[in-house]
Amino acid sequence: MTKGLGVGIIGCGNISTAYLSLASLFKGYEIVAVADINMDNARAQAAKFDVRANTVDELLAADDVDLVINLTIPAAHVDVSRAILQAGKHVYSEKPFVLSLAEAQELGDIAKANDLRIGSAPDTILGASHQLARSLIDDGAIGKVTSGAAVVMSSGMESWHPNPDFFFQKGGGPILDLGPYYICNLVQILGPVAQVTSMTGMASETRTIANGPRDGEKVPVETPTTIHAVMKFESGAIVTLLSSWDVHSSNHPIMELYGTDGTIDVPDPNFFGGDVTVAPRGKEPTAHSWDHPFGVPNFEETKANYRGAGLADMALAITEGRPHRCNDAFATHVVEVMTAILEAGETSKVMTMTTTCTRPEVLGPDAASALLA
Repeated sequence: MTKGLGVGIIGCGNISTAYLSLASLFKGYEIVAVADINMDNARAQAAKFDVRANTVDELLAADDVDLVINLTIPAAHVDVSRAILQAGKHVYSEKPFVLSLAEAQELGDIAKANDLRIGSAPDTILGASHQLARSLIDDGAIGKVTSGAAVVMSSGMESWHPNPDFFFQKGGGPILDLGPYYICNLVQILGPVAQVTSMTGMASETRTIANGPRDGEKVPVETPTTIHAVMKFESGAIVTLLSSWDVHSSNHPIMELYGTDGTIDVPDPNFFGGDVTVAPRGKEPTAHSWDHPFGVPNFEETKANYRGAGLADMALAITEGRPHRCNDAFATHVVEVMTAILEAGETSKVMTMTTTCTRPEVLGPDAASALLA
């Protein structure tokens, strides 16, 4: 007997550990089975977390699985999510949801035809700090947002990841890998994007692995590793996004939004917590906080990690018959924004969005507490 929806996982790589270890924090669902094309991986995770190890076909046919988390590599997301929906089960995908607008729309059509739901990470946007920033802006703390800047820059993954090939192949790169955190947070704060343009490039045509058994091996770079994008939102706000794996040091603020009456500094949307600072017009910056459960440190003593919050919200929304926050319309719009940024870099065009979405309802302290077991 499951507690809420029965959930299965397809894909037993590193990220599955986070979902499995944090699932007990939430109500609305229970993870009952895991599957992977490598059954050794599935059996290892199943033994560690006391769940069932299935083949992919077995999991898709299981009567006690209502919803499946798709944790496969991004290139496989559309095929696996399609199979989940065709098996009559809801799907929640890791980011990026899919790699093209056409793929997103295809999955949306299948879900609609079968009265099923689609959800997608990242759910870090439901973290305490990002929901606080959203609430402060909604309450007029900096007036009307007119512009902003978001920055995600590093030297890349080859220094620490033993198999970094994917990050530099088509479907990888900083926009599709890390962009979902930043663009999702901007959309949940400001609303949908109307137009984008960008310039893109790469520092090198190869990367050298600097750790592990492949130390010294070169891997090809097939996708832009530096992207300077400009997004104009339907609200009128214009935000610059700097996204690069060619930067060795930077002092840029992670995310700042500028309004008619002040500035707000928003922490890294790759994480649930962090400091929110507001500088009203003519006044000194002031740190803001609120008593929100998804800001309470529960990881390495200082960090808040509530991965699975979006899944819990989706599971309870299905049971309660209400919309869920990390929904397919939201994810589809973000996919169009990201892929349009990359296309603009290739064509030097200004791209006009064909999709839109509704900002998810704010997840305040009481609503967040309602997701916790």
